[in-house]
Amino acid sequence: MMTVKGLSVFVCVLSILNSASLCCGFDPVDNYLIDCGSSIDTKVGNRVFLADNSNSNSISTPKNIFAKASTSVTSSDSSLLYQTARILDGTSKYTFSIRQPGRHWIRLYFYPFIHDSYKMNRAIFHVSTQDHVLLSNFNVNSTVVKEFSLNVTSSSLEIIFTPSNNTFAFLNALEVVSVPDALITDDASTFNPLGKFQGMFSQALETVYRVNMGGPTILPETDTLGLARTWVPDQGFLINKNFATNVSNIAAVKYVEGGATPEIAPNVVYGTATMMNSGDNPTSNFNVTWQFNVDPGFQYLVRFHFCDIVSKALDELYFEVYIDSWIVAKDLDLSVISSNTLAAALYMDFVTASKVSSKLLVSIGPSSIPNVLPNAILNGLEIMKMNNSLGSLSGSATLLSDSNSKKNVGMIVGLIVGAVIVVVAVIIFMLCRKRKKLACQRLSKTWIPLSISGENSHTVGSKYSNGTTASVNSNLGYYIPFVAVQEATNNFDESWVIGIGGFGKVYKGVLNDGTKVAVKRGNPRSQQGLAEFQTEIQMLSQFRHRHLVSLIGYCDEKNEMILVYEYMENGTLKGHLYGAGHPSLSWKERLEICIGAARGLHYLHTGYAKAVIHRDVKSANILLDENLMAKVADFGLSKTGPEIDQTHVSTAVKGSFGYLDPEYFRRQQLTEKSDVYSFGVVLFEVLCARPVIDPTLPREMVNLAEWAMKWQKKGQLEQIIDPTLVRKIRPDSLRKFGETAEKCLADFGVDRPSMGDVLWNLEYALQLQEVSVPGDPEENSTNMIGELSPQINNFSNVDNSVSASQFETSSVDDLSGVSMSKVFSQLVKSEGR
Repeated sequence: MMTVKGLSVFVCVLSILNSASLCCGFDPVDNYLIDCGSSIDTKVGNRVFLADNSNSNSISTPKNIFAKASTSVTSSDSSLLYQTARILDGTSKYTFSIRQPGRHWIRLYFYPFIHDSYKMNRAIFHVSTQDHVLLSNFNVNSTVVKEFSLNVTSSSLEIIFTPSNNTFAFLNALEVVSVPDALITDDASTFNPLGKFQGMFSQALETVYRVNMGGPTILPETDTLGLARTWVPDQGFLINKNFATNVSNIAAVKYVEGGATPEIAPNVVYGTATMMNSGDNPTSNFNVTWQFNVDPGFQYLVRFHFCDIVSKALDELYFEVYIDSWIVAKDLDLSVISSNTLAAALYMDFVTASKVSSKLLVSIGPSSIPNVLPNAILNGLEIMKMNNSLGSLSGSATLLSDSNSKKNVGMIVGLIVGAVIVVVAVIIFMLCRKRKKLACQRLSKTWIPLSISGENSHTVGSKYSNGTTASVNSNLGYYIPFVAVQEATNNFDESWVIGIGGFGKVYKGVLNDGTKVAVKRGNPRSQQGLAEFQTEIQMLSQFRHRHLVSLIGYCDEKNEMILVYEYMENGTLKGHLYGAGHPSLSWKERLEICIGAARGLHYLHTGYAKAVIHRDVKSANILLDENLMAKVADFGLSKTGPEIDQTHVSTAVKGSFGYLDPEYFRRQQLTEKSDVYSFGVVLFEVLCARPVIDPTLPREMVNLAEWAMKWQKKGQLEQIIDPTLVRKIRPDSLRKFGETAEKCLADFGVDRPSMGDVLWNLEYALQLQEVSVPGDPEENSTNMIGELSPQINNFSNVDNSVSASQFETSSVDDLSGVSMSKVFSQLVKSEGR
């Protein structure tokens, strides 16, 4: 029996029959439904929206303006609510008494119908509560229902409408409804980085998508009684509709203990599904992918709904689930989670990192478990935007209610008085501690800021540490003031975090001139500190190469260590290899990425007075720009190579497990060949698209380098390649690639090729992949060639104008401009180096 690894399923504990649940439903304690602008109650399905002048709510507004549509409004649903609207000509506030604190839904209905006095499609306004901004500079051109979920802890809830740009606000209908406590749990799984997210109770959420996979639209009146949600079909979100097929078996759905409940989703959601359209073909190997538009700069709660309505028996269905480029559920066996019950309703919650892209991709695909028919299903999906660190769901948190503003006046006065007292106390305290602080700084080796002065030179380090003197011209030109970094990152907005590394968090940012940047902010508690900070500046301020990530600047104010780099649109090579989200890289793309990274490393080893050894070569440190061009990144562990009369540098072992040169590990002697070994591991990682260390696999497969070398030495490397590459790599190209990786992984550095030779052989593997045979229509078939084409093998017409020595000289620099046709015309053998 397979187990699900790294997953946390957060579920309600309730066992109840479908029929009973649909009969009883959920009875909300707070249930305010208002038909805004209407003088009479309006019945929609089994719910009644009260007239706007009822006593169920309190509204504060400069004028009571009711608007009625001049013609009958027709809409896809709840059309009766769009016949009237309340016009809010000035800051206005609805106040609701909360009888049961906890999570509540706020639903706002908008439709800009034609009116003689008010052009509603020109209204621009903000909507907020006491603690959160829901909408900012909101404008409506069509029917819109906005649904928000807030944890209300006070005895009242205020919803404030603030017109913008001298216009007005309007609203057609409003709901404030209690939500079952178990609908949103306090924690969820995260996958970027892997771990848990806790604190969901305090989050405000906006429902962005609620999708019924493989099924019809579910209107509020047909959802679980009391919850009135709208679920839409998934067809409009599928990237390739031919990859998917719909299945339905509503009668089979079971709500079991430890699983979902009807409040989580109705049986119509769990009883329908979108499934891989594999047609029982055992060789099917593709993912079903949905694409959703989202707002960058926010995290999202993604909820998957599963119910195995397709299997006839247990242990038939294993599949994998992806969000963007991350695999979030590997070899998922729903029967394990449901205690060996078929068709049990289940759900799983995952929290994304702050989105950089405006697209969110969700995919399902077949498992790699042997002897299992390829299949995958998804029954439902919910995507909810989470508020940012400022409490906003719309990028702004400056809107406050009148009551809060009055409270703030008193708070500001108190803070000013308190601040004066604190400042005086701090000055006295700092004077007393000054000598002790200086002594501590002398001893510190890990967290001391750079000392920037106006002198002719300065030390890269601190005046209290042993730094390396560098010229002002070389480094001060890269200095960026702290206030500029704050502005670029929206004051280090947590929702702008795009990664977390050993040095600290990495934020997406935008400089004043519009340049997109990645901002790495040092964490004082990190094991990496001053040494890595110095090294990164020293290395990247001296090097400029198209295959090395560029340093834009740094900042060391206010005890900060901040590095600012060019922004790489497509993230890491690792992110493109593991899972879905990104389209699978072709073999040519992978070769070109490896070639680009090899060029960058070759330049480090040969393009400067002394060789520079990267010391942390791995797929996570190879970044891809918008054109998938590779750039080597993260030089915090880099070290200058040996002198001319030395064979190695003796140094403590540093690097990443799985990529580490065993000779360097044993002898603590570092050479350029240590980078070559790590790059060899990356080559197999690129070929096999799996982690270099995976403890969940059988023992012989845990270490990628060892496992791949066994197959390479048997001459059967094609048995372990990424399934998406099967029958797409020419045999000679694969052979040359495998030989290159094998040589890189030689036990002793002296037996490994230089990065120049590795680069040469990768270029050669690419040339072999692109060779065409006249008359063969299947250019990408693996049966294409057994040897090189006549044009390549014909060496009688050698161009003597280009010598091998000329090529060697050129290879020291960036080789991107070298004509490879001329390079290959110099070969005497087809084997390469």
